[in-house]
Amino acid sequence: MGDKNNIKAVSLDGSQGEGGGQILRTSLALSMLTGRPLRIENIRARRAKPGLMRQHLVCVQAAAAISGAEVEGAELGSQQLAFTPGPVKAGDYRFAISSAGSCTLVLQTVLPPLLFADAPSRIELSGGTHNPMAPPFHFLERAWLPLLRRMGGEVELSLRRHGFYPAGGGEVTAHVVPQSGGLRPLHLSERGELREAYAESLVAGVPRSVAQRELEVLGRVLSWSGEQLRTPAMRQNEGPGNVLMATLGFEHVTEVFTEFGERGRSAEEVAQRLLAEMRPYRDSTAAVGPHLCDQLALLVALAGEGHYTSSEITEHSRTNFRVIQQFLPVSFRTEALEGAWKVSVAATMPGSG
Repeated sequence: MGDKNNIKAVSLDGSQGEGGGQILRTSLALSMLTGRPLRIENIRARRAKPGLMRQHLVCVQAAAAISGAEVEGAELGSQQLAFTPGPVKAGDYRFAISSAGSCTLVLQTVLPPLLFADAPSRIELSGGTHNPMAPPFHFLERAWLPLLRRMGGEVELSLRRHGFYPAGGGEVTAHVVPQSGGLRPLHLSERGELREAYAESLVAGVPRSVAQRELEVLGRVLSWSGEQLRTPAMRQNEGPGNVLMATLGFEHVTEVFTEFGERGRSAEEVAQRLLAEMRPYRDSTAAVGPHLCDQLALLVALAGEGHYTSSEITEHSRTNFRVIQQFLPVSFRTEALEGAWKVSVAATMPGSG
């Protein structure tokens, strides 16, 4: 991917825009994909605990493992990083986060480069699978993965064990088969007709009454009942944990909304928070919600062009757009529509950016 003879380094200020870990993960993935060295300063400068936390350090270590990179600054708390990648190598990899740090964020770092490797790869990840401030496994499986497959990405994800915050202990496996032709452009303007809608409350090491109370609120407000309100069987030794999810399956896209139970927050409050997160998307005409908008950006850019509509464009997404444009010859454009935002990605001419 990209011209390996162009070794111009990319320098980033990690405090720009949203100022979080997404800058690190996106830039690591693109450094490996393009072969361009990366330097980041002020890593996670806008966070209460700036610098590399454990899950971010594992992202760097995982990126170095699959690309043979030379790395400086890879230590806990570091706010500076120099990363010079070699060729991405397919293989069997295992990455462990010795906390509830997110498996899915590490996967987000290494999966895009492995999509363009020269052979299939298998990745085993252990840590958190359902974390606040990270895409939960079910979001990736139901919302993000089908769109990646539509673009030509051949990836299988499996959840072997749930890992809830703060204990962790989850296990995720990914199988990646590269496509020689690259990714196809995505054009996703409309969500289409609603085909299924249901809610699930995951409880492990938590009374089932918590799940019942959460689902009762959703059922009453959304007029859902019966099979639409589910409490999946869980291994109780995977807890303690409580995750409330709502899945909306449309003709062209599936969206998943998630809220986490925690000590001191009632089941009813958890349900009301989930409803508040769902409401802007349900009231819009957009194909995707704000989190999927963010997660699609890199994939669409790697395809070279495409567009999709979103109910909201967050500062997190806008920061991601800017980082991607530092590495790839593409430009992002956002346009306000009636009831939605349109995100368009187009190739730029050499020298125009």
